[in-house]
Amino acid sequence: MELQMKYVKPLRLFEQMLKRKVSKRGRFLGLDVGDKYVGLSISDPKNKIASPLSVLLRKKNTIDLMAEDFRSLISEFNLEGFIVGYPFNRQQNAADAVQVKLFIDDLSATKKLEDMKYAYWNEGFTSKGVELLLNPLDLHPVEYKTILDKFAAVGILQEYLDNANRKVNLKANVLRPIIN
Repeated sequence: MELQMKYVKPLRLFEQMLKRKVSKRGRFLGLDVGDKYVGLSISDPKNKIASPLSVLLRKKNTIDLMAEDFRSLISEFNLEGFIVGYPFNRQQNAADAVQVKLFIDDLSATKKLEDMKYAYWNEGFTSKGVELLLNPLDLHPVEYKTILDKFAAVGILQEYLDNANRKVNLKANVLRPIIN
């Protein structure tokens, strides 16, 4: 039996969720992976709206604890999969991309999240956008960083949900005239 997390193409992950009965459909967890923290966001039960959830401290020696935290979230929220922010923009630091990949590899290596599906989603400039909103608020640095990471995760997940819902709706509208 495969004990590792499974990469799934983003739209495919959403389509797999839609194939389940409405009562069995899971939610998505958005992840903004940084060098010190992982911002988390959660979708609503209808997978339309992302909301901030929490921030996990990221250290190499705490990956097992993080995996346990994720297991609890999977159970609590009936999670369908993780939407992981990934810097696809070539002008961004390649080290950021390596950091995200290493985090997923380390999480998968714990073998505590077997069969959990994940997809990468372009994080674009989600952190930059949130920074522009937060800068005028004069927050304490720790509070600033926590809010930044949570809301960057919200931006990643919301963009994914918007895109996936739009594509599913377009597909449905294209097929409807053919069926009628």
